[in-house]
Amino acid sequence: MNPLHEPIPADGYATRWQTWDGNHEESFTLVWDNEAWTATGQVGSHDVQYVVRLSPMWQVRQFLLFRDLAEPDLWLGTDGHGRWGEMNGAHRVDLDGGIDIAMAVTPFSHAGPIRRLALAVGQEAPTVVLDVDVDTLGIVPEAATYRRTDEHTYVVDRADGTATVTVDAHGIPTEVTDSFRTP
Repeated sequence: MNPLHEPIPADGYATRWQTWDGNHEESFTLVWDNEAWTATGQVGSHDVQYVVRLSPMWQVRQFLLFRDLAEPDLWLGTDGHGRWGEMNGAHRVDLDGGIDIAMAVTPFSHAGPIRRLALAVGQEAPTVVLDVDVDTLGIVPEAATYRRTDEHTYVVDRADGTATVTVDAHGIPTEVTDSFRTP
């Protein structure tokens, strides 16, 4: 558990996000069950649902993406040490080294690294995110650096640019500058 953020309530956590232009909305829940966190997001503008299973220390264990089928279009699992595979057993060597999941369609992508890295104000740390394209199902590992600038603000540097992420007391994003905000 990240001692620098308040614990997630025992009865779970729910929020909504929308893009600054109001064209995109997501409903999000986070619940504790079977000794792990389960994050679920329903992204309206892309008509996708994702499920991320996280360890108590906020390490990704499984990632599922549903688009138009009852079964997942993408279902990945990891050993927690950067080795990834599809749930059918196929090892995905191209994803090895990835630690976190990132999707451009949701600000939740930042919650995992923010909670897991447990940065104090002024600290920074690198991670490798698996950048998932929800339209093509393409996945590209990409380096990212998270820097905590104050109690509720992080700056995220990636090859494609810099984002400023504002979080609530639990370390869950409330705003990603020029991208998402809670309504």
